[in-house]
Amino acid sequence: MQEEIIKKKREIIDTCLKNGVLISPKLLEIKDYNHISKLFELLKSKHTDSAVLGLELGRLIEEPQPEKLAEGYIEKTGEKVKVIFSHKEEPKKRETQDFADYFNNRYKAMEKILKQHQELKNTISLNKIQNKKEKEKITIIGMVSDKQVTKNGNMLLMLEDPTGRKRVLVNKNRPDLFKEAKDLVMDEVIGITGVNAETMIFANSIVWPDTPSSKELKKSEQEKYALFLSDLHVGSSKFLPDDFEKFLRWINCEAGNEQQRHIAKNVECIFIAGDLVDGCGIYPEQDKELSIKDIYQQYRECAELLKQIPNNIPLVICPGNHDAIRISEPQPPLSRNFAAPMYELNNAIMVSNPSMVNISSSANFAGFDVMMYHGYSFDYFVAEVDSLRNQGGYDRADLIMKFLLKRRHLAPSHLSTLYIPDTKKDPLVIEKVPDFFLSGHIHKTATANYRNTTLICGSCWQGKTSFQEKVGHNPEPSRVPIVNLQTRDIKILKFGQ
Repeated sequence: MQEEIIKKKREIIDTCLKNGVLISPKLLEIKDYNHISKLFELLKSKHTDSAVLGLELGRLIEEPQPEKLAEGYIEKTGEKVKVIFSHKEEPKKRETQDFADYFNNRYKAMEKILKQHQELKNTISLNKIQNKKEKEKITIIGMVSDKQVTKNGNMLLMLEDPTGRKRVLVNKNRPDLFKEAKDLVMDEVIGITGVNAETMIFANSIVWPDTPSSKELKKSEQEKYALFLSDLHVGSSKFLPDDFEKFLRWINCEAGNEQQRHIAKNVECIFIAGDLVDGCGIYPEQDKELSIKDIYQQYRECAELLKQIPNNIPLVICPGNHDAIRISEPQPPLSRNFAAPMYELNNAIMVSNPSMVNISSSANFAGFDVMMYHGYSFDYFVAEVDSLRNQGGYDRADLIMKFLLKRRHLAPSHLSTLYIPDTKKDPLVIEKVPDFFLSGHIHKTATANYRNTTLICGSCWQGKTSFQEKVGHNPEPSRVPIVNLQTRDIKILKFGQ
């Protein structure tokens, strides 16, 4: 038996090393064969994205696996909350080829979407343009690899596809088209219709993947409500406990007028789009702005607050860049190693960032698809796209969300977010158009409708930080967007100043 235990321990150590998990020396002290065998089986199946120091072995053996929770349902008055997509991956070593595969997969997904447009039915690959005649009409699809303004003031693009590269010129004398071209960003995939020339194509139109203009505006048969929260930042010295207490009193039907209490009584689901805690070491000298400096205690406090929400309301929770998880996207669900108390909330569904969730379905109704994305890429596009910055920047999250929906990608530029290269598909491609697109990150509520997709950026529960003061960012905390699923009308309740 002792030889079997030693053999099993060696297998565990080997498995941990392959998965990038650092194990506690306590592992070597275990002498119970059944205990060590069960641990080995869990380690083989357990999803992990980061090294874990000092792992509590007893808790690991007893806890259910996150994947099973993510794929499950929460029953509520006969209806279900279903996770359509929550990213999972097998830990592996990343190779250079993985990045090439990642962008090739993105291109193929975008090409498939673009070819659904009538004007792009007869596209040709770039290597076949040489067979076309001068001034012949051309339709192509390509990824933007370069963009510059010529000395004559025209826009010159370089497009790539798997077969080659081609220059595309957008003439400044076509002001509407030129204005559209100015919004192009690196690495997005577009369609071009134009005229062939010897060394380039003269563009007549730019076609984005976009969402169908004919998308149905779904409405529920019953009067039910969905709430959208984000950026609690529990643990920050700027966290607003009094405002959140007002929210908790309202959601428990203990505050508000008759209509507001009626809404609270009929809330079907609450979504929380990341940054549940302020985190530790997120930026230099953050510790000076923390009231809770221990990440475990931050999540314990957050769980205590969320536990006061009525237990019959499902909480769908994804992480953000302040949470104790890798910052590279897609982010897996909150880590059990740091956020264990969150998993003790029996009405919580933990999903990845991004993710897709379906709510309010029935035998006669397909339900609503809600896409959650914390919004880490928003900073890049506010800085890089003149039209977004000039129309309000951080004050107009709805315009940023429209911008991304139009491109059918949550971070189309290589530098817009950190990411993990998936060799099978790009998880940041918006393959299925949602009914609701929920984000957060910029601490200011915005709502809009784009082609029958409801766009909602959540507020925050944190006052202005010193960093926000320096950059001139003015958050509007303690707002709660509420959607009537029967009418799709949106109200915003204010629980602060």
